[in-house]
Amino acid sequence: MNILTSSLETKHFPVMIEEVIKICNPEKGNKIFLDCTFGGGGYANALLNFPNVKVIALDRDKSAIERAKTLKQVFPKQFFFHNEKFSNLDKIINTEGKPDVIIFDLGLSTFQLKDLTRGFSFNAKEKIDMQMGLSNISAEEVINNFGENELKTILRVLGEEKEASRIVKNIVKSRQIKKIQNVSELVSIIEKSKKKVFNKKINVCTKTFQALRIFVNKETTELIEGLIKATQFIKSGGKIIVISFHSIEDKIVKYYFTNYSSNQSNPSRYLPYESKKKDNFFEKYKNNFLTPSKNELEKNNASRSAKLRFATRSKQEFIYPTDFIEKFNKYLQVESYYAQ
Repeated sequence: MNILTSSLETKHFPVMIEEVIKICNPEKGNKIFLDCTFGGGGYANALLNFPNVKVIALDRDKSAIERAKTLKQVFPKQFFFHNEKFSNLDKIINTEGKPDVIIFDLGLSTFQLKDLTRGFSFNAKEKIDMQMGLSNISAEEVINNFGENELKTILRVLGEEKEASRIVKNIVKSRQIKKIQNVSELVSIIEKSKKKVFNKKINVCTKTFQALRIFVNKETTELIEGLIKATQFIKSGGKIIVISFHSIEDKIVKYYFTNYSSNQSNPSRYLPYESKKKDNFFEKYKNNFLTPSKNELEKNNASRSAKLRFATRSKQEFIYPTDFIEKFNKYLQVESYYAQ
């Protein structure tokens, strides 16, 4: 399949775009698509090249507004953009109409990563920001103001960093002497704290940066609330597509699609069949996922950790999934920390 592109994507590679378009099936027309992470506009632009479709896009990042304006000029009656977090997608749906497909691409956009003033990249030399947009705190505030125990928990839980204690201890020592103000200072502290591991493909700073970024942007809270609201407001028979990039995200998505589908497993083999949960939000979910093709990896190595999962909404009436919140409450609790 040939996907049409525009100048919007000259430096941006939408992950698994051919797989996403195939699942969306836009050639049938008269469909509403909700792109919850507009970013470089890759998915939205590709969908809009099919006739009789409407694309509603969200992005919390203000830098996406100008890219959205460019697309709006080309598709004035088909494309609509909102500078909003996807945890608030219900506000958009209430004004724009129920979607047939909702897409979540959870990774950083190429624009965010390559803008070294944002502090997402290990190569950045400026402030330790890491705010995706509509955030209440920066990574610099976190590492300089949070208590040692809170910092260790953030790194261990949100970054799955096994050497969190040593890293945090050195962060605290450094900030007592001088405020940690730029990325290169933080990178130096992490590198000195980590045990030397040779032939390791992953950068030693990856997990700490992941933890700080997730915390600053409350990414697991956003994902959980976004999935719940997508399920509540999507059309029956509609598809929810999620592309994740690390184990925490994928664990949440996998659990949600698996445990709220019509073929969910019995909570206990000792309970009768009738005691199974009734909240079957999705039609039979096959517990599998798609990954980037070899051809895509050659063009965009940054997509190597991506996993795509999707589920089809059943006719089941929506019931708020309280046990889903309870299952991942440890992440929500960590993301609710405030500086002391």
